[in-house]
Formats: sequence, structure tokens, C-alpha cells
Amino acid sequence: MLAVAEEVFAERGYLAASMDDIAERVGVSKPMLYEYFGSKEGLLVGCIAKARTQLREVTERAMADASGLEDMLRRGILAYFRLVTDQRRTYTLLRHEASITVLSAVEEVEATRRQQIDLLTGLMMAHLPASDSVELEATAEVLVTSCERLARWCERRGDITPERVTDLLMNIVWSGLSRYSADNDQADP
Repeated sequence: MLAVAEEVFAERGYLAASMDDIAERVGVSKPMLYEYFGSKEGLLVGCIAKARTQLREVTERAMADASGLEDMLRRGILAYFRLVTDQRRTYTLLRHEASITVLSAVEEVEATRRQQIDLLTGLMMAHLPASDSVELEATAEVLVTSCERLARWCERRGDITPERVTDLLMNIVWSGLSRYSADNDQADP
């Protein structure tokens, strides 16, 4: 149901999408959709929640075998850009449509950001225990926001690979974090 809803929302936009069309494509009755999701808004929020779970799983899996903080950040950022590229319809829908038209969707998108910020902050704090926690949290905020903006930039350009945009972002971010390299060397397992 969520995959079909994503497809319809992406094709028509949230406002123009109908529960009738989604139900027909899924092969269920419209009341069945309402039974599961409560409303079209609930269905949209379900799509965003699914994307949030997928993003968390993909980034955690990518960072699992990293050799240190720099490698971990690089792998996590690359996983994000690959996911956004591979699931372009889903992430375009979330960036352009949902966050503008539906308050509960705005809240769900913000929860996705908060999830990634908390994940990054925790990882950096674990690897850089002697560093300023406020600075690391600010860095995580900048990373998440930068990833979103750069994903839009890549989409507009069409010629930037996930690997290239990851390198560009890491060149900026790691130069700021590298001053903690002595702490990083001591803290990394």
C-alpha cells in the first residue's frame, strides 16, 4: 500500500492524488485504506515513516564496519546520497511536496532529520569524547541540512554522483573535525 501511495503521490502530487486511485492500484477497497491509515494524510505520514526507517537502517548498516570516525561519516553520507539517488521518487516527494502541504508530514520529516542528527551526534561524541558536545551537535545539524540541500543540488545538476558529492561534503566537514584528530586517534577502537 505504501509503495503504491508513494508512486501516486509522486506522479500527481499529494493534493491531486486520490484515495480511490491508490485503492484501485493496490487492489483493495477505499475503506480498507482508511481502515489502515485513517486518511490520505495518514497514508502520506506512513510513507514518510517508512522512508525514515529505511534511511536509519541504510546509514547504520553502511557505518557498521568503519575503521574510524572519518570513514564512518564518509560511509554514512555516501549511503544517504545513494539512497536518495536510488529512491529518487520517494525523497523528491518528501522534500518538495509533503513538507509544504501537510502539518503532520512536516512533523514526520522533522522527526527524520532529528533521527539522523541524534545518530551523528552520538557517533561523533563516542569517537571524540574530549570535544565540545555543543559543537558536535551543531556539526550534525549542519551535516543533515547540507545533505538535504546537496541532494537537491545533485538532482538539479544531474551530473554529480553520490561518490562525488560525498567527497565534496567530507572535504568541508572533515577539515573542521580533524582538529580533534588526536582525540579521534585515542578514542577510536
